[in-house]
Amino acid sequence: MERSEKAQKLYDTLHAGPLDYDKEYQQIMKDFIYGNVYQHGTLDLKTRELIAIVANTTNHTLETLKEHVVAGLNCDLSPIAIKEAVYQCTPYIGVGKVTEALRVVNQIFIDYSIELPLCSQKTVTDETRFEKGFEVQSEAFTKEAIQSGHDQAPKELKHIQNYLSEYCFGDFYTRTGLDLKQRELITFIMLSTLGGCENQLRSHVGANIRVGNSRELLIEAITQCIPYIGFPRTLNAINIINEVTL
Repeated sequence: MERSEKAQKLYDTLHAGPLDYDKEYQQIMKDFIYGNVYQHGTLDLKTRELIAIVANTTNHTLETLKEHVVAGLNCDLSPIAIKEAVYQCTPYIGVGKVTEALRVVNQIFIDYSIELPLCSQKTVTDETRFEKGFEVQSEAFTKEAIQSGHDQAPKELKHIQNYLSEYCFGDFYTRTGLDLKQRELITFIMLSTLGGCENQLRSHVGANIRVGNSRELLIEAITQCIPYIGFPRTLNAINIINEVTL
């Protein structure tokens, strides 16, 4: 089957409605996204759509986010996984972008007759969020490294270390709906998409390897991002992957 035929077949599976304006440009992108990128590697469609949802939430490209939320539902990606992926973005891109992304997601869920609110995925309380966050943070980065970060932080920065453990990891990473490997993978996607976060990206490439995501998976995941983040940030991410894993 020719590239354009493969692209059209996959596009029709994931999206509703014909292409409309700027048809020549849209044909180029459809053929590249669905005829090249989606045909490369071994990622399943659910993972591909989850990656696209995270990249477009991070970019705040809400129209493209809408397309991929619909595509995710059309390939049976669970509403909970979609919501949790968007929630997971909050410590990295901020509440404003996530709130607006959630408006898009919720409207699509309403259109699909998905009952809202979804079941809570929360697993911590105010009393346990630091402890449980510290545990999952340690699983990704080692207990020694996390304890050292707390112990060695200057007095005026200790609250930042506490926020990392209790908020970033306690409030978000401890939630059900996505496992730790998925959460680390999509965090890698967020940081790659943001750009200018090489120190954090380097740490999270290491965390991905530590929790069981392979170098090959990271390369496939960043390949999936090319249409949404472009080559400069893709190549920067690949350089960090190589630096950490080779």
